[in-house]
Amino acid sequence: MITLTDVHKSFGAKQILRGVNLTVERGESCVIIGGSGTGKSVMLKCILGLVTPDRGTITVDGEEVSASGDRDAFLARFGMLFQGAALFDSLPVWQNVAFRLLRGSLKRPRHEAREIAIEKLRRVGLSPDVADQFPAELSGGMQKRVGLARAIAADPEIIFFDEPTTGLDPIMAGVINELIREIVVEMGATALTITHDMTSVRAIADKVAMLHGGKIRWHGPVAEMDTANDPYLTQFITGSAHGPIETVR
Repeated sequence: MITLTDVHKSFGAKQILRGVNLTVERGESCVIIGGSGTGKSVMLKCILGLVTPDRGTITVDGEEVSASGDRDAFLARFGMLFQGAALFDSLPVWQNVAFRLLRGSLKRPRHEAREIAIEKLRRVGLSPDVADQFPAELSGGMQKRVGLARAIAADPEIIFFDEPTTGLDPIMAGVINELIREIVVEMGATALTITHDMTSVRAIADKVAMLHGGKIRWHGPVAEMDTANDPYLTQFITGSAHGPIETVR
């Protein structure tokens, strides 16, 4: 579903991606791990066409991202759960969830968009009365669920999750991980997740890819992660201060 071939990206003199090669199969849940500032978010932006690579090719369902003519139709294939939920404070919850259904190529009648929003809120465990509340009236966990409902509102083929459990307590993080796994399987969607949370990795990944030094250092099934003979991967998943990954002291 998603293929990156020799993707490079620099900002000025700073090289971020130095030849990324990655394939994500249709219906697969792939989790990208790696230290802060290694280029995980830049990679997602390149896939979405928000950032143009300096070199290399990216294809989505066989079509090159750079050759995609209808941007609105292209982006309509994606859903996104942003870090921190990133809800619009001035809009009630249902309008946040139905944001894409109220405008653009996916536009639906207002009453229909509201019905879909309430249905998606139910799917993530929130009652219909939440629909008319504002984000500031909700807890962090509820806001994250609203963000998840928005990500799936238009039934996308591909869903990106950016640090889905950041700022949540361990129990709520477990609930969100379970919801993500269930929803991705139910929808048959292709999922790409960025996270530092190894509990999330084990809960939602089919495959894991470690980005380090601007390249994919290791890529394989989550079941093989702990026994992989790679010192970079081992240091990251164990959280050790000692190893080939340099730490600031």
